[in-house]
Amino acid sequence: MSSLAPLRHHTLDELFELCNRGFGASTGYMEEQRGNWSHLVASAGRMSHRVVELSALSGSELPALIGFLKTTPVLGFDYVSVHGPAKGWSGSSAELAARLRSDLPAYIDAVVLHPDSLEDVAPFVVLGDLPILENMDAFKPSARSVEELRPYFETLPKAGFCFDIAHARMNDPSMELGHELVEAFGDRLREVHLSSITDDGRHVPLTQADVEAFWPVLERCREVPWVLEAELPRDQKIA
Repeated sequence: MSSLAPLRHHTLDELFELCNRGFGASTGYMEEQRGNWSHLVASAGRMSHRVVELSALSGSELPALIGFLKTTPVLGFDYVSVHGPAKGWSGSSAELAARLRSDLPAYIDAVVLHPDSLEDVAPFVVLGDLPILENMDAFKPSARSVEELRPYFETLPKAGFCFDIAHARMNDPSMELGHELVEAFGDRLREVHLSSITDDGRHVPLTQADVEAFWPVLERCREVPWVLEAELPRDQKIA
């Protein structure tokens, strides 16, 4: 009979206890409420009042979000980011950068951008340290690895890093890529995107397998906010 003790599984509560800056929800997965920003913010607040990401992933969502923010001087979260458009923006990169610079309120802490979706990343230099660039999934043509992300950061030297850990696992199930990204851009790390992901790239609730796989990398990301990009697993509540 083996004397080895069984492997201990980490709980989701324990995973979130790693994070010193707090966690919260992205409004991006709340599809039934899409477009109703007051309801989206209220739903996010039921998960956490520390962190929220307001997702305008489609360019058509940005004007309504900006209008909502202009009439809502305080949201009641410690950290507020905006996910900028990655599709459906009919203008140029320069026009998007100018819109974000002029219309977002001062309490927005960061703007998440998909580097691969921008026709030109250079105009976003006017946003200073507001942009945070996200590593991409396996279906994207670039911005997936350290080597592919580095030129974007060279163009935007003040930009931060948004680490999507599910994208890293999709590109490399061993999670070596996750460690490489944190090692290379840890001094820029400002936000973590947290979920599991399907083979076709959909963000889904965290699985136990991913809780275990993500743990060693997330231990290195304790000092930045974590944003859930999918609902909590069924019947799971965070203490």
